[in-house]
Amino acid sequence: MKILLFLVAVFVLLWLLRGGTRRRKPTPPPGARPATEPQPMLTCAKCGVHLPRDEALPGRGGVFCSEAHRTVFEQSAPGDK
Repeated sequence: MKILLFLVAVFVLLWLLRGGTRRRKPTPPPGARPATEPQPMLTCAKCGVHLPRDEALPGRGGVFCSEAHRTVFEQSAPGDK
């Protein structure tokens, strides 16, 4: 009975140690910048969806969320072709 209780205690201890290491996040080195910095959100001129500046596609008439929306907008908009 003592051996069984000892084995259960060892198993619980190992389980807690293993689970505790998974929950920890690695600490960044001092002075390190975050991986991604906040970006201004822009609105697609065709559908109105908001997207980060780095993902927006510039075109005539504004920025767009996809190549398809840029093409449709530029073909339907009267302007200088």
